[in-house]
Amino acid sequence: MNWIILESNNLLIILCGIFYSILCVFSIVTGIIYMSGKKKLNPLELSDKFVKKLNDSDKLKKFTIKMGLVTFIVGLIQGLTAIAIFKGHSIFLYWIALTFTIFSICSVLFKLKGKINAFPIIKLEFYIAILVILLLNSTRVLFIG
Repeated sequence: MNWIILESNNLLIILCGIFYSILCVFSIVTGIIYMSGKKKLNPLELSDKFVKKLNDSDKLKKFTIKMGLVTFIVGLIQGLTAIAIFKGHSIFLYWIALTFTIFSICSVLFKLKGKINAFPIIKLEFYIAILVILLLNSTRVLFIG
């Protein structure tokens, strides 16, 4: 299995892998910070309805620790997705990247419910662009692979 990153004609796919790599590092570090209790949960990452439920500081602290674990695990999956994109040339790896990208789009749409914030909207735009790139690249992976 060749690494896509070594092929010069796959710039868009390489950029998708880099995006997931950056998100991986960011999510793992953020998850560790939240789990350690050193930082409060970012309200931009939650729907308004959820923020209202967590008005008690003790509940918020417990939830922040749980979200830290979830964020850490998502970071690991983002890393796996980056590797799947960089490794390429495999239907199994292609489906990992495609499935997680669709999951990410759904996750951001759920978080946007009731809010309009620049950061989640930008993330959503990137995920949609990655989905389009993966779908355009699917013929190469599925039939040429």
